[in-house]
Amino acid sequence: MENKKTRGSLIIVTGPSGAGKGTVLGKVLSELDNVYYSISATTRQPRPGETDGVNYFFLTRERFEQMVERDEFLEHAEYVGNCYGTPEKPVNDMLEKGFDVILEIEVQGALMVKAKRPDALLVFITPPSFGILEERLRGRGTEADDVVARRMSKARNECAHVDDYDYIVINDALEDAVRDLEAIIRAQRCRRGKKTVIFD
Repeated sequence: MENKKTRGSLIIVTGPSGAGKGTVLGKVLSELDNVYYSISATTRQPRPGETDGVNYFFLTRERFEQMVERDEFLEHAEYVGNCYGTPEKPVNDMLEKGFDVILEIEVQGALMVKAKRPDALLVFITPPSFGILEERLRGRGTEADDVVARRMSKARNECAHVDDYDYIVINDALEDAVRDLEAIIRAQRCRRGKKTVIFD
């Protein structure tokens, strides 16, 4: 019995600020083989400690706009005066090598990618309730009340799109959420058409 090497899957992960996406993804990336975390491009300036090609691809606005004109992004948007986007070529290169590629992006970008790439798998990570989300945001101790209120309003808007997603992962207990996301990725790898099995 022989398995033929197959193209990786494009997996988009979304969730409100405070849902714990980064923590869940960090553990999944450290525990699963052949998974690549997509690096976004941005026109904002690097922060201390950030490295081009590691944290982001740092581009001039002119270069970013050229890439938009050439349709070189899977998705892109402008936020607070800076542009952000997912370059398509690195994603395609890793998919062709058999890696599953994870994009951690917001709802707007996720739906843009899904329209362009219907094969993409959409996963929404959420806390068990808005009350717990607010507790987590306030527990950071780094944001003023008005910022928390804005994040909560945005979270409600984001959660209104859960029906557009293929899977929902509730991050109540971290290890359970990690196992759920890993199970989704493993299940995707076993889908009909992803593997070719030859019986002698």
